[in-house]
Amino acid sequence: MMLWDFFLAGRGETTRMLLADQKQEWSEDVVTREIWQKGDLKKSCVFGQVPRFQDGDFVLVQSNAILRHLARNHGLYGQDAREATLLDMVNDGVEDLRVKYSRLIYQNYEAGKAEYIEALPAQLRPFENLLAQNDGGKGFIVGKKISFVDYNLLDILQLHLVLAPNCLDSFPLLAAYVQRLNARPHLKTYLESEGRKQRPINNNGKQ
Repeated sequence: MMLWDFFLAGRGETTRMLLADQKQEWSEDVVTREIWQKGDLKKSCVFGQVPRFQDGDFVLVQSNAILRHLARNHGLYGQDAREATLLDMVNDGVEDLRVKYSRLIYQNYEAGKAEYIEALPAQLRPFENLLAQNDGGKGFIVGKKISFVDYNLLDILQLHLVLAPNCLDSFPLLAAYVQRLNARPHLKTYLESEGRKQRPINNNGKQ
């Protein structure tokens, strides 16, 4: 498996977390500004953006499509159709939050940060409620097994803990969830790796 991405965490980070936790090996080509401006790689990406993922002769772009492909291949898409649909619903909720976060980081950081953090509890509350409805919040976001959405939710929560370190103080289930997933042995090894620590969160220095 091969991943092309810029030298930052970005939208490829959830894929890295999933692969690491599932004990999968992958190689990665860092896309520099010079490589991207040449245009050849961009033309090879259907929608003109990375991350770009290749599994054998199967090439994908769009981070959520990559996640779903890996989920199907590694048993990370729920136990049945009902769970799969719930996972799609939660993943859409994560995507909504990620879009809001990205707009703040890239469009309105200085002027909008305080207002964003003030409104953040209302954005996090649905995920706390979903956890509470699933085994009392002791396990995963849906069902009894980890799913691709758990990696996606963990990533966006980690980003917000950098932005607002106290943002989970009022959400004990989410706080415990983050700690529990971070402690998974293979995921922990990846999260604490030097390569991961050196990768910027965003490409404009805001976080």
